[in-house]
Amino acid sequence: MRSRARIGRRQVLGGILGATCALPYSAHALAPTGLAEPPPLKPAPRPGRLIADARLEAEVDYAVFDLAGTLIEGRGADRPIAPASTLKVLTALYALDRLGADHRFATRVLRAGDMLILAGGGDPVLDTDGLAQLAGLVADAGHPPPTRFAVWGGALPQIEEISVEQADHLAYNPSVSGIALNFNRVHLDWKSGGADLSTQARAARHSPRAYSIQAAAVGQGPLFSWREEGDREIWEINRAGMRTRGSRWLPVRRPELYAGDVFQTLSRAEGLPLPAPERIADLPAGAVEVARIESPRLREILRGMMEYSTNLTAEMVGLHASGAGDLLASAKAMQDWAEAKGIAALDLRDHSGMSPDTRVTARAMAQVIATLGAKADLRGLMKHVPLQQRKGAPPPAGLRLEAKTGTLNFVSNLAGYGSIPGRGEVIFAVYISDMARRAATEGQELPAGVIGWTSRAKLLQQELVAGWIGRYA
Repeated sequence: MRSRARIGRRQVLGGILGATCALPYSAHALAPTGLAEPPPLKPAPRPGRLIADARLEAEVDYAVFDLAGTLIEGRGADRPIAPASTLKVLTALYALDRLGADHRFATRVLRAGDMLILAGGGDPVLDTDGLAQLAGLVADAGHPPPTRFAVWGGALPQIEEISVEQADHLAYNPSVSGIALNFNRVHLDWKSGGADLSTQARAARHSPRAYSIQAAAVGQGPLFSWREEGDREIWEINRAGMRTRGSRWLPVRRPELYAGDVFQTLSRAEGLPLPAPERIADLPAGAVEVARIESPRLREILRGMMEYSTNLTAEMVGLHASGAGDLLASAKAMQDWAEAKGIAALDLRDHSGMSPDTRVTARAMAQVIATLGAKADLRGLMKHVPLQQRKGAPPPAGLRLEAKTGTLNFVSNLAGYGSIPGRGEVIFAVYISDMARRAATEGQELPAGVIGWTSRAKLLQQELVAGWIGRYA
């Protein structure tokens, strides 16, 4: 079993802005209206009332900027808080600045004497279909079968898992390496009672069996348990959790062997037999490239990261951008970059926001969007966030949210752009958290009460944004 070292607790940042501050209404709001003009709009509910009505018993912090980058309202705007996946906004801008929007990552196959090498280039979106294309190119090159087959993942640091605080079996918390297949996840499915367990490297067109990762049903113990046995990963799953037919993704902890195993199967299908894969730490001198495939442009990768909130993508592009040797050093490099551009009050431990010790402020995140985001067309990377429906009341008419969500147990964050056609728009960051309940449920999947709490938090976010537009736009 592997051992883990926890990240040390952060030092508390100072400068907390605890009270709500707001600018007065503009003068035109007080001008008299004629009988032919429509009646004035009903004043938007004040934030304090909305927060009380949400019944969250949580800390609610926010910062609201106008499009010129000026703070127009804040509540706890300088309080250091956990950003969750809203941190990916900063990571995307950092990667674009350091690597460029057109940057691509190459996955190569090299030949060194009698050894064939699958060399990862840190492509965060490499999937089985791409690996199948690469296998076909290698087979077409016409080289004789090698006597050795190796996989190299040294393009990025090797990290056992993104956050040691998260449960072992959560697919969004895999290992990090210079080669990552299917976001370093394997697909597990089973029949009723845990029969016919199988693991697959699933993609759109190819889903070969993953021989390097095995699953076994057991009658007792935790729901999921991971161990290493030679060159294989073993997942033991309690039958109590598999009463009916089902499936799920599991994280991969040995990504080089996983990718090599799948590439071996795909090459065999192309008529090129390969020996069992082995890991190598360094590329041999004089290795010659046989074939390569390249990723989409970085900007397209980041758009997918923002839409699906893929933690592995955030960590990999962040590590590429910094060139650092570990995750903490890489996060510090990103923090230094942001501070040099005028963004203060950051305490970063990762690029995805999964670390329980990463801290930002609402003011800092809104400032990132208003200033750095404007220069990089950040809005083009944001996803359209669907509105929540309150029972008996429609969502705010015309409200559109183009933003990045950030969700953990009893943490619901939102940062981005809010607009109502014909009314105007604002830039905002809203952080809602019950840190005591979060700490008590760290790593759990769907603890009691979290679904209802999160739904109310999302409703509150959209009502706050609609209110700000009503008052200031």
